[in-house]
Parts: sequence; structure tokens; C-alpha cells
Amino acid sequence: MNDSLTRRQLLKRSGTAAAAAAGLGLVGCGTGNANERSGQGEDKELQHFVSRPDLTPPKVTLRHVAPEHKLQYLFLGIANSGPGQGGAMIMDTTGELVWFAADTGRYQSKMDFQRQIYQGKPVLTWFEGRVVAGGYGEGVAKIADDTYEITHTIHAHNGLQVDEHEFNISPRGTALVSAFNKQPYDLSRLGGPKTGWLLSGVAQEIDIETGKLLFEWDSLDHVGFDETYLPVEGGHGSKMKPYDYFHINTIAEAGDGDLLIGARNTWCVYKVSRKTGEITWRLNGKKSDFTMGPRSEFYWQHDTRLHGPNTLTVFDDGYDGVLPKNENESRALILNVDYDKMLVTLVKQFTHPHELVLSKAMGNAQLLPDGGMFVGWGTNPYLSEFSPDGKLIMDGQLVKGDPTYRSFIGDWSGQPTELPAVAARRRPGGATVYASWNGATDVASWSVLAGRAPTSLARVGAARKSGFETAIAVPSKGPYFGVEAGDAKSRVLSRSRPVRVV
Repeated sequence: MNDSLTRRQLLKRSGTAAAAAAGLGLVGCGTGNANERSGQGEDKELQHFVSRPDLTPPKVTLRHVAPEHKLQYLFLGIANSGPGQGGAMIMDTTGELVWFAADTGRYQSKMDFQRQIYQGKPVLTWFEGRVVAGGYGEGVAKIADDTYEITHTIHAHNGLQVDEHEFNISPRGTALVSAFNKQPYDLSRLGGPKTGWLLSGVAQEIDIETGKLLFEWDSLDHVGFDETYLPVEGGHGSKMKPYDYFHINTIAEAGDGDLLIGARNTWCVYKVSRKTGEITWRLNGKKSDFTMGPRSEFYWQHDTRLHGPNTLTVFDDGYDGVLPKNENESRALILNVDYDKMLVTLVKQFTHPHELVLSKAMGNAQLLPDGGMFVGWGTNPYLSEFSPDGKLIMDGQLVKGDPTYRSFIGDWSGQPTELPAVAARRRPGGATVYASWNGATDVASWSVLAGRAPTSLARVGAARKSGFETAIAVPSKGPYFGVEAGDAKSRVLSRSRPVRVV
């Protein structure tokens, strides 16, 4: 499939029911047809597929998609806290599911799912593990290639586990991962228990190929309790709910060899020397080295990223869910950082134009190459894309209870190693065959093969690809059926195993 095609060209070429819906400005990830075909139409919040009954991800509905929107892909790590399966999801900007890898258990959540670049090639990355009380993770970081095969599993060092908040592949090809260090701590001077428990935020840089630890930084060595905005009161400080005074959630290159480390509970971004671990400057928070201009301050933030020397993007949550709110709504910010004047000014802010969105956690602000912004609204079930002038050009809604920690948009090309899936159901005068191929982006058409034996199948029908799963009515009674996936030039990409009609 040609990524340069506009969305309108794609829909004109596909001629699907989903395309007609998209033309009205409302398309859904997984149309109702799949539910009706599978006999599960009553469950309107989930997607169901006859050829892949093992996949039941929640629906994601796209709204306000600009007619000339370029075909791109959305990367969502769906939490398993609501209807359907949690897991890593790719969908396209026509609203159709492309790939889904379901969580395999309660302690195998996939979060912070995104597309990154490693060794010059696009890869998929995510955190996999469990999220414990207090909202931090214990697991590993994963990298998969464009065939969806896992190529690297990254473990934290020194008795720690990788946390879900950050797995960032640096331009140097190393892994920047967050971890939380849970430890006994005397909190009595802060008003907490003497035999209390504390969480500090740890940043580790790990060589991806060798697994060697290259750098480690612990907030407790550099940031005091006088910087936090989180009080010990409210039950914090127990073993089940350790006092998370820092809450690390961003680790990124600063562009000069140093690192930027963001912490939610200090409302601060720290520039940290990679050589010494010392803090070079603080931006925002109680000890900011910068003067924060009007509306440039942020609260309980996530996803602080430096773009070039002077542009900082931030997802400003504005609320922690318990304490009085600091903002009336969450904002995605573009800030200018002037190092001569040590002044931060607001360049632009993006707020949701149709919903009053105030996130109590999570969220991200992805600055796009054209100057636009893609926003994941954290604990609110929305994702939005804005043009450089602030116009909403795409808006999506997840099923309530199924948020995604971060949401991303970008290009992708997937060539799965697994074979296409097929299912066949009898109907008067023949059969209906259902074809899908989880993760394949180059499929344009399906050919149906049928025969009296699994080893003697011949072509009996064909259809253009229509969404994740395509239903094709054929006159043959089989009883054995298979499918072949074809690309836009009618070349066969892969062939399913044969199945017997039901």
C-alpha cells in the first residue's frame, strides 16, 4: 500500500462500506459488519472477527478526519482495564484495525507502544509487565521489527525492573528506560511513618545489543523532598503505597550529550550531565532556574521533549486527580526556551475544542514534522491531531475504561511472518469466506481458493480488501477453502493454510 496516497484516494480505490462512513466524517476501528457476521452484534464496544476469534480489542472511533488526510497509522497501547482485550494496537487513519497483539495475562500489560528508529530502521517498542499500586511498572522493554518478531528484550540493572513510563531509543542507539526504586525510608520528618516506604525515580541507559548498563541516575541522590508537590498525607508512605515524591516519566537526549529527565510530582524538567549525573538546570517547579512566562507553567506533566535547542513540548495534565486542580483543562504546549534570558515563553497551546478534557495522569504531546501536534489525552479516552495553525484535523475516541498511556501517529509498513487467517461458513449456494492478515499493510485484494481436498484448491473468487477482515461470497461448497493475499500490483504476498467449511 502506498503511504503517499491521500485518505480520499485510498477510500475511492477501496470502495468499502468503511470508506462511505469515512466520507461522512465518522469511521470506526472495526465496523459493525464483523460483529454481525460473527453473531456478536450485541457487543458494540468490541471488535470481533470470524477469521480471528482470538482477537477482541475494544473499538476506537475516529471523528473529524480531514478529507485530504494522508494515510498514516496510529500506535496505541490499550490498557486492559475496560471492555475487551488490552494490548498493542496499530490502526490506520481510515479507522480500521491493522495489527493487534493482545496482553497475555494480568501481569503482561503492553504500554507506551510506539514506532521508533533503531539502526536506521523503523521498529515497534513497548513496555511489557505489570503495573502495581501507585501507578508504576515492573517489567521489561521490547523491540520488534517490521515482521512483528521480537528482536530485543531489555532488562533493567541493579535489582530494578523497567517501568512503563519511558523506553526511549536514543540517537546513539541506546535504550533510555525508567525504573522505580522501592525502599524502606524514615518519613517521620515529612509527617509520614518512621518505618515508611519511598519510591525514587531511576534513569538507566543500556546498550541494546549487549545489555550493558552505561549510565544510571537516581533522583534521591540529586533531588530533595523540598521540591515535591505531593504530600505524604493521604496514605502515602506504606509498603503498599510508597511515597512517590518524584515520579519519573521522561528521559530524553538534550542534544548536547546530556539528558533531560522529567518528573510529574515535582512539576519539573531537569537537565542532567551524562558525565557526572549533576543537575545543570531546572525548568519549572519550586526551584526553577528559568523565569516562566505567562501560561508557560505546567502541573503534573508528562512527555517533556526538547526539539532543537530552544523548543520544548509538554503535555500539561493540570491535575493529579486528588488535590485541587491547577488547570481547568489539560493542554499540549509548545514552549520557547531562551537560555540568554533564562526565560520560558508559551508559543502555542492545544486544547480539545469539543470536550472539556482534564487528565489526572498519563498523556503525551507529539510534535509533528509539519509543526502540527498529535495529542494523547491520558486518562481521558481521546486522541487528537492538530494542524500547525491549531485546527483539529482528526479526533478519536476509545472505549470508556480503556485509556492509552501515550498515543502516536506515523508511517508504518508491516510484513508479518505469520500466515493469513481464513474461516469459511456455509450459505445457500456456496460459502462465505473471511480473510484477514494481522499486521499486513500491503494487502490490496484477496483471492479465494476452494476444492474437495486441502491439497487441490483452485481459485473460485476474489475481492478487494475491506478493512481488517474481508468477507467474500463464493459459489463453491468446498468443503476446503484458503485465501491468497495480493498487493496493489496483483502479486501474491502470502497464502493461508486450508480450512474446512463450517
